[in-house]
Amino acid sequence: MDLHIRQDPVERSIPRVKPPPREDRISVPFSYVPSDDGTDENVLVLLHGLGDTHGPFLRLGQQLKLPQTAVLAIRAPDQVPFLYEAAYAWYPSFDQLGELIERPNPTSAVELIDQIFLHLREDCAWPANRIHLFGFAQGGSVAAEFGVKRWRETLGSIVTVSGPLLSYPTLSTLSNTPLLVAYGTSTPSSELSAFKKGFRRVTEHKMVAGSGMPRSKADWEPIMRFWSETLGRRRVEGVYEVLTGTSTV
Repeated sequence: MDLHIRQDPVERSIPRVKPPPREDRISVPFSYVPSDDGTDENVLVLLHGLGDTHGPFLRLGQQLKLPQTAVLAIRAPDQVPFLYEAAYAWYPSFDQLGELIERPNPTSAVELIDQIFLHLREDCAWPANRIHLFGFAQGGSVAAEFGVKRWRETLGSIVTVSGPLLSYPTLSTLSNTPLLVAYGTSTPSSELSAFKKGFRRVTEHKMVAGSGMPRSKADWEPIMRFWSETLGRRRVEGVYEVLTGTSTV
């Protein structure tokens, strides 16, 4: 599909190539890749789901080939108990018997993302409206909860795939951060309505593939269109359009 990035004036005070995130400022493992085209106008922060790690999401971010967009894949802090393979959780998710906690508290994960956000903004020169989050399942919930926490600031965008809000927002002023909610056929309507209590601009996308990661062109196309409307773009020479395809994990 054609990805048309909206035009914005060049912000000469903001460097075209950003300093990479630093290991001494991010307390969990991560992988970072600058933009393929040499202009780091946006950064896409990728948050994996429960029981996964950041490696596959780094590959996803690279395969998307979003123009003028660096990729930062973060690994969740907590290792899932009773498993030998690399499997991580964003917040306490299991009780002492190994059962899933019915009403988990994502506060620790939101505070972690907040620290990373401040590092990207203050040390790596990304304005808030150039920081975009993409999260799957538990990672999607963390991304959305972070958007609620930072409701006074407008982030570039948030995409949550199969990741509901865990809190019940009671904001008097809704967040202006653009939010896309990709959900499966079995998602209850109450989960969708909860997002509208925290965000002013909510785009809903019912996936063909169900509640997992989007895999088909039909599932990816609305997400790519959403990014075409929200990704910032630094004018280099004239106006151009970028052709990009869909991708799968």
